[in-house]
Amino acid sequence: MTLPSDMTLTSEGLAPAQRGRVLVVACGALAREIIDLKTANGWDHIDLACLPAILHNHPDRIAPAVREMITRHREDYDTIFVAYADCGTGGTLAATCAEMGVEMIRGPHCYSFFEGNAIFAAREEVTAFYLTDFLVRQFDAFVIKPLGLDRHPELRDMYFGNYEKLVYQAQTDDPALTQKARDCAERLGLRFERRKTGYGDLETTLGAVATRA
Repeated sequence: MTLPSDMTLTSEGLAPAQRGRVLVVACGALAREIIDLKTANGWDHIDLACLPAILHNHPDRIAPAVREMITRHREDYDTIFVAYADCGTGGTLAATCAEMGVEMIRGPHCYSFFEGNAIFAAREEVTAFYLTDFLVRQFDAFVIKPLGLDRHPELRDMYFGNYEKLVYQAQTDDPALTQKARDCAERLGLRFERRKTGYGDLETTLGAVATRA
């Protein structure tokens, strides 16, 4: 079989079309944000593979799923980057990435890296409940239904009685999303606060990965 000239394998095992390409293995909750960053910055050499966002309800499954994705694609890319923070894995995701020689984004969760890990840590907001653009859009699917509040609204105070405010970390300026976030706060009986975080450390970290590639 004769390969087209642009698909001839190099000594490194990668075709010329593959050299310099980056695969971002990401949480599905970050898909829109990463696509927006790719488009805005012209990162045409970056591809995106997302795992289901609902894995956050089962954080013990995140590291094995990331491992499988890396194993499946590692021969196809010069660089693989994992767009997850720890996300409740208790360090197992970081250990998996270290073992496989893959970089991941720093921080305990997306709320932290969207705001900037240093800024978020300094706030020490133990009574704040956070939403991102994604979670505002998917509030019922990822908050109300998993907690059973659609069937048992009387459980609201048991879940959220120790919270004081809902903080909407806005990646974009969308009045409709802001109003929906305000409605979410009202449904949970919490004070509302909006912070325009943009993409935070996600943007700077992906930018560094894109430049190195």
